[in-house]
Amino acid sequence: MSKLRVAYATLIVALCVAGANADTLPLPDNLTGFSTHDGEVYFGESDAREAYFPLADNFLTQKTQSYCGVASIVMVLNALGVPGPAVPEYEPYRTFTQDNVLDQRTDAVLPRETLARQGMTLDQIGGILATEPVKAEVHHASDSSVEEFRKLASAYLGEPGHFVIVNYLRKALGEQIGGHISPLAAYDGKADRFLILDVARYKYPPVWVKTVDIFAAMNTPDAANDNRTRGFVLVTAAPVQ
Repeated sequence: MSKLRVAYATLIVALCVAGANADTLPLPDNLTGFSTHDGEVYFGESDAREAYFPLADNFLTQKTQSYCGVASIVMVLNALGVPGPAVPEYEPYRTFTQDNVLDQRTDAVLPRETLARQGMTLDQIGGILATEPVKAEVHHASDSSVEEFRKLASAYLGEPGHFVIVNYLRKALGEQIGGHISPLAAYDGKADRFLILDVARYKYPPVWVKTVDIFAAMNTPDAANDNRTRGFVLVTAAPVQ
């Protein structure tokens, strides 16, 4: 990858997190910030980064502390180019937002009042995505392995129009503190690290994380999901019938 493209990628994230860095929490030693020297090196040598630019173009922060799943879903739907609902303030343009992505169909999966209290589970991510014309494969970590996750996620990130959303326990990564959801954007095979575009940008910047560490953070029980483990969702456009 050219130095210019790496610099452009860094600029996009820098603009997205502008104004938030002053209040972000310090990163534990096992995580590498995207905008650091090492973070730029990982991106420059990454061999699966097709998801990065469409996600960065649609990067946003979660509107409430329980909306990490909502923000991640909105980013992926807009990155896929799924036709969005009408937005009165943007008329005549259409797009998904954290307000209009939720409706009566998603309420059947997860009522909005419940979401506001406790966020969403891995299975609810898949269920809400299924209300749109996309293909979403839900993988619980307990039914997978580090090797399978690395193979599937890196392959998806290397294909245009393919995205990965991860549901993990922050505490397992040394962060503060509970369950969280964000999309992955790239994989560096040399360093064996994935780039998380953290939607809680007021709290943490985008970070590179070792594969074994993010898998361990996904392989944790979620009390809100009958103690099933967290995991990852593979998302792409629905096949044409």
